[in-house]
Formats: sequence, C-alpha cells, structure tokens
Amino acid sequence: MAKPRILAFAGSLRRDSWNKKLVKIAAQGARAAGAEVTEIDLKELPLPVYDGDIEQAEGLPANVKKLKEIFIAHQGLLISSPEYNSSISAALKNTIDWVTRPAPNEAPLAGFQGKVVSLMAASPGALGGLRGLVTVRSILGNIGCIVLPDQVAVSKAHEAFDAEGRLKDAKQLASVEKLGANAAHTIAKLSG
Repeated sequence: MAKPRILAFAGSLRRDSWNKKLVKIAAQGARAAGAEVTEIDLKELPLPVYDGDIEQAEGLPANVKKLKEIFIAHQGLLISSPEYNSSISAALKNTIDWVTRPAPNEAPLAGFQGKVVSLMAASPGALGGLRGLVTVRSILGNIGCIVLPDQVAVSKAHEAFDAEGRLKDAKQLASVEKLGANAAHTIAKLSG
C-alpha cells in the first residue's frame, strides 16, 4: 500500500512564525506514522489577492497553478493557522480562495475535495488561536474536506517553544505529533 501523502503548511508569512514551528511538529508525527509529508512555506509562493478580473483576463497565476498541483497530489493537509483579529490570516484565506478556482477539465474543488485535514494554531493570546480555528474548520468543511475533530491551540506561543522550535511542554508536543499521526492513519484507513 502506498504511503499517505500529506501537505503541511502554516497560514502565516512571518519568517519566525510560531505556526510554522507548530506544523513542523505535526509533520514529524505524520512521518513517524508512515506518511510522506511535503512542507511548504506560503511566503515562497506569493499570490495576488484573489480578484475575479485577474482570473478572467489572465487565467490562474503561475504560483496558483503550482499550489493547485501540490494540493491535488496530496491526500491530506496539516494546517497551522494563526489567529488575526479572532479570525484566519489573509494569507491562508487567499490561498484557499485561489486553490478552489477550477482549471479547465478539472473536477470542482479538486485541491480540497475529500482531503483529510488536521488543524492547529499558536498564538500569544490566552486562547491560542482557537477562535480562528472555528472559521478554518467551517471553510474547509464547506469545500469538501474531512476535518478531523481533534485540534491543538497553543496559547502564550511566545513562551511555548524552545530555541530549536520544539514545544517545551511534553504533553502538548505529543498532542501535536498525534495530529499528524491521526491524519496519516485516517488517510490509510480511507484508502483501504
């Protein structure tokens, strides 16, 4: 049986993002569970703000085409979503909006339909990004993803990581690794 293929990324563009550190931990958990994991940084694939006029006049931008290919090639997603003003980041929403746009002869929502998703967040606030995860879960569920019920929200993120980018709290570290493992196990079960 082929290894589950999982795409891991954070909805943050910041170089030293806590969410980038967090999703790497989940990716390690998925690899330990037998998955093949691709990690991407949205900052390396810059996108214009979604605009239907751009799409109509020029088609899908080159980085959107690259992202769509990457999303379509994977069966699952590990997403660490920062919380901006009680919601999701513009970078994450823009990525979702562009990747949902259909290419010619492509199934609707090909980049998301049926993908198994594990969600997490890290924030300096007391709720750890929990409010933003509600929005991410709603959006992804509405575009055909299978969003797993377990999630982790790391509060006081500015104090939660050590110098190597690992979570200091062993229990929290295990919970985030388990998110990746659960995605891998679920994909394997669904793939038969």
